[in-house]
Amino acid sequence: MSAPHQGSPYQGYVYAYPHKTAYRPLDPRPSLASVWERERTDALFLYLHIPFCEMRCGFCNLFTRTGAPEELVAAYLSALERQAHAVRRAVPDARFATAAIGGGTPTYLSAAELTRLFDLATRAMGADFTAIPLGVETSPATATPDRLAVLAERGTTRVSIGVQSFIDAEARAAVRPQRRTEVERALATIRAAGIPTLNIDLIYGIDGQTPRSWLYSLNAALDWKPEEIYLYPLYVRPLTGLGLLGKEWDDQRLTLYRIGRDHLLANGYEQVSMRMFRLAGSTAAEALGSAPAGPPVPAAPTPVGAATEYCCQTDGMIGLGCGARSYTSHLHYSFEYAVGVRHVRAIIDEYVRAGSFDHANVGFVLDAAERRRRHLIQSLLQVPGLSLAGYREEFGTEVLDDFDLTPFVTRGWIETDTARAWLTADGLAHSDTIGPSLFSTEVQALMESYDQR
Repeated sequence: MSAPHQGSPYQGYVYAYPHKTAYRPLDPRPSLASVWERERTDALFLYLHIPFCEMRCGFCNLFTRTGAPEELVAAYLSALERQAHAVRRAVPDARFATAAIGGGTPTYLSAAELTRLFDLATRAMGADFTAIPLGVETSPATATPDRLAVLAERGTTRVSIGVQSFIDAEARAAVRPQRRTEVERALATIRAAGIPTLNIDLIYGIDGQTPRSWLYSLNAALDWKPEEIYLYPLYVRPLTGLGLLGKEWDDQRLTLYRIGRDHLLANGYEQVSMRMFRLAGSTAAEALGSAPAGPPVPAAPTPVGAATEYCCQTDGMIGLGCGARSYTSHLHYSFEYAVGVRHVRAIIDEYVRAGSFDHANVGFVLDAAERRRRHLIQSLLQVPGLSLAGYREEFGTEVLDDFDLTPFVTRGWIETDTARAWLTADGLAHSDTIGPSLFSTEVQALMESYDQR
């Protein structure tokens, strides 16, 4: 475990551990049946990945391709169906507690193509999307009435839309050309579809953004009373549009984060993590419980259909699609990952041509130490924090013996008592420093040596 970084508070967004850039080709490749044979499979997360977008934003490093022709989309869905049947043969008893469709932009698919996607997942995987929470990502340009009607009819409980800014000039500065009128039309369409939970993504730190313009976007989002709002710091990564400009972007991000956090808290939202804020009293908030001041308490269990929050550190995930990950207790696996256009297209083409999906190809094997580290990172970066008793029950050891959290406590980023360890308000603000500093030296070395062209 490395010491907390003394520079930028934005070292890396930890949404999964280990990061996919730590994955390597598995040799020998294990069969999916052997990977899952000792896993609990009665409450899995099903994730469907659609690697297509109508445009590539300047900050985006997702595995996605723009401008895919109709015939490629059709071939991709055929490959996804072949993969689904292969997974079902390997995990015949799979049952799903929640599901998500991500990308890319899933609503890049037409209404008919979305219907085909739902049909094949239901037919091949036995997923009943009307009985479990289902989240789907969309964009202002593709949140059309016909597509949203399909999502609503097939049981979608949460739609997340990447707005980033309600100011046209800021959207252009983030290399996301869109107009406020298009954004408002999309939000109205989502609300008209009657999907219970709306999430709006906003980005702070855009070139030219000021505290005043940031508050303007926040208030424009609040006008729609979204059940969830995510506040993302602008990250400029290699091979992205903004990354090629060679600018420095870090000056105001921490100040803007605090402005955004305080504004949402003052307007009835509860903080779930550094990025996520949930409207108090909403269905999702009632399902997951709130985080009171002082030592946090565990969130309440999630009733079926209430929210799409899911913890893959303790529950398995089956991912379908060439950019999807799958998680078991001992192995995280996927296909190859890239950011550069040529390499992304080559991976998608290889996936479409694949004749067999019976083995795990690329991944990371988690030994006992890495499983402890994953649990620590993914628990600590959420407002409820880490249960010391839960860690002890899971691993038979004490977390404070296994990990030295003293540097974070000394800096006022972590507090502990006899029951829990949790991030302070300042610690939450520095989540993107704390998370990466907890990575193992092996994972750090693998990530640094990864060529993601």
